Amino acid sequence: MHAMGWRLRTGAHLLAADACAAAVVTAGYAALAGQDASDGLPRFTGPWWLGWLVAFGVGGPLAVRRLWPLPALAVILGASATATLLDITRDPYVSAALALYTVALLEPVRRASAALVPALAVPAAAVLAGEAALTPSGPWPEAAGTAALVWLVSGAAWAAGRTARERRARAARRERRRAEEALAEERLRIARELHDIVSHSLSVIVVKASVANHVAEQRPQETRDSLRAIEQTGREALTEMRRALGVLRGEPAGQGVRESGPARPAPPPGLADLPPLVRRAERAGIRTELRTRLAVDLPAGTALAVYRIVQEALTNVVKHAGDGTHCRVTVTADSREDVRIEVVDDGAGPPAASGRAELGGGHGLVGMRERVMMYGGTLAVGPRPGGGFAVSARLPPEPAHATATGREERTA
Repeated sequence: MHAMGWRLRTGAHLLAADACAAAVVTAGYAALAGQDASDGLPRFTGPWWLGWLVAFGVGGPLAVRRLWPLPALAVILGASATATLLDITRDPYVSAALALYTVALLEPVRRASAALVPALAVPAAAVLAGEAALTPSGPWPEAAGTAALVWLVSGAAWAAGRTARERRARAARRERRRAEEALAEERLRIARELHDIVSHSLSVIVVKASVANHVAEQRPQETRDSLRAIEQTGREALTEMRRALGVLRGEPAGQGVRESGPARPAPPPGLADLPPLVRRAERAGIRTELRTRLAVDLPAGTALAVYRIVQEALTNVVKHAGDGTHCRVTVTADSREDVRIEVVDDGAGPPAASGRAELGGGHGLVGMRERVMMYGGTLAVGPRPGGGFAVSARLPPEPAHATATGREERTA
């Protein structure tokens, strides 16, 4: 029932074409039933109503062959064999071939293969019995040639139906594979965005909480400063999280204002948001210097990628370099060259870059590489000869694939 409803909803024009074909075939066979013997072949001598009944049996089921393929084929085969025995048939079982094509197209392989056997056997038996035995119109070899022609037409129709079914199945598999790849890519993109939002803010919060815990009794003013930094960083993280969740829920821009209060929906973070990002790292004790030289306006997707790369690099500095580290962030772009991002620190903090060896397998660096690869750029990450750590990335002004910009903009 579900399959019938699907065919009826999506193939109304095909059903209309089948109805027209059924009318034409029925009228043609009715005309053949009333034809005289001027062509030299035996003619139908039965009552007119029988001729019309047989004609409707041959042509009528074509109107519903897409709804009930096997019953339609069975009725057409029986009516066509009867028409042959009654000397009405003058065609190589075209109606049966059309029904057999539909069976091969819509039915599973086993059923379609099983239906091919009677579709070949019944016409051959009817042609041989009618033309060579009951009302001979020529020698046996001529009847066998007619049967072979019927087999050729029916076999070609069945093969065409199977070919069309396989082609549709391959197309469906390709679409399903594309949908699965798109789903996996969407999950990866969401995971990357959430990591970038949460990891940076939590790193700052953890660092400042650790400072507050150590100096709570000796330096209460510094403790209060750390708590204020934690509060501000948490609010900023909530703002970004609400914005990301609003995009995932598909909320309109104005709806989040009422629900989130001060955390109003904002446009995607970009180059203009780098100074607040730097100040957030400074609240964590990293002495950060920002240098930007931009001769052109970058697309929103590229600007977002630059922001996320800088954000992850600063997160690693906060987590691994320690308080008092000096960090320099440089972003340059002009109309002829790639966008260049450099985040360099001297590793002067107390931890002395003790955790940098673990960066190769971290989720943040993986996400950074994914963003760079999506744009067809390059990424270099590693310790500096004189101490400290460096992250260097180059991005083309436009993504390597046409869909990359759209994905980044939707992410924001």
